[in-house]
Amino acid sequence: MPAPQVLDPHDLLHRLTDASAAMVTDLERLVRAESPSVDGDSLSACRAVLAEIGTRLLGAAPTVLPNDPGNGRPGGLLWRLGPADTQPVLLVGHFDTVFPKGTLKHRPFLVDGDRATGPGVFDMKAGLIQGLYAVAWLRELTGEDPAVAFLVTADEEIGSPAGGRIVTEWARQSRAALVLEGAADGGGLKHARKGWSFYDIRVKGIAAHAGLEPDKGCNALSDLARIIVALESLAAQDDRVTVTPTLASAGTTQNTVPDRAHVTVDVRIPDVRTQQRIDAELHRVVAEVARLPFEITGGPNRPPLEEASATDLLETARTCLDELGLAWPGSAAVGGISDGNLCAAAGTPTLDGLGAVGGGPHADHEWADVTRMPERAALVALMVERLGKRAAR
Repeated sequence: MPAPQVLDPHDLLHRLTDASAAMVTDLERLVRAESPSVDGDSLSACRAVLAEIGTRLLGAAPTVLPNDPGNGRPGGLLWRLGPADTQPVLLVGHFDTVFPKGTLKHRPFLVDGDRATGPGVFDMKAGLIQGLYAVAWLRELTGEDPAVAFLVTADEEIGSPAGGRIVTEWARQSRAALVLEGAADGGGLKHARKGWSFYDIRVKGIAAHAGLEPDKGCNALSDLARIIVALESLAAQDDRVTVTPTLASAGTTQNTVPDRAHVTVDVRIPDVRTQQRIDAELHRVVAEVARLPFEITGGPNRPPLEEASATDLLETARTCLDELGLAWPGSAAVGGISDGNLCAAAGTPTLDGLGAVGGGPHADHEWADVTRMPERAALVALMVERLGKRAAR
């Protein structure tokens, strides 16, 4: 590569804008490679597409991360650029989606005006493409490899059972974490996220004929219903807390007293102390209300990403946007979680929402604004460059 050059922010944005059509082409390839979290073959195929795109853009093949030892689910990818003895900036993303295989048949990748639609386009395949182009053009225009660890996992949508450990390890080694998840409304960055706990509650009853001898049964569904109603009290005193029963099942046949019942519960909380308190109270409430044997599994999965982790990076982002001649989009605290929560928990300065501008995550109307992809890529590239300079002082 040529000797290092001074980066001109306006030239950076101009070059990325010129690359818009190529970005959309690569986005289409990635969206068409469906990648539901629970489908190992599809994940492997999508990973291969992403690896090819990244290798072409970054001039280096990624490290393929180990499979999940629990179930063999494919691991993610890691590009480590720059001097090995330099603390990198961590770029974080995931290529798994919540959409089942076959979604593409009735909801194909389409671009209509400024909007691209298709499964996973906003959460978060456009963010991955933007991140790869950001690093590629940073290399091109400076003539050197930036100190970057570009980490893409394959299981974020199901709680990062394997990828979370790797995210945490790399966050601890990095000077900052920039998370390529989709932006908040209007393109805002995300300076805080709630923490996430989730639980499986199972009740064991006794089956009996619902017509002939229901008195000989113990209705697990009725007991679980009492538990679910009681759990509503956990959020009653704090409007920042949500306790949401999500999936439920019970019984075996229409005319049998249910001998088992099951519910999953999603809990979102604003800070670590509240997360610990709600965890203890949930166990207490279930124990007090249940009349039949029960089991609770699960618990805190992600601590909150609190605003203090993002304060300095927000100022860096504001400065970079000024240099690029772009408007400040604002920032927000949001209820959803990401691997950014894990980065912040590792003690690493973390800013989230640097990915696509769009909306509708996990919904049929999910979309990404393709006209904003160059400016978001330019912001990520300039932040990486500025953070690298700061560390070198």
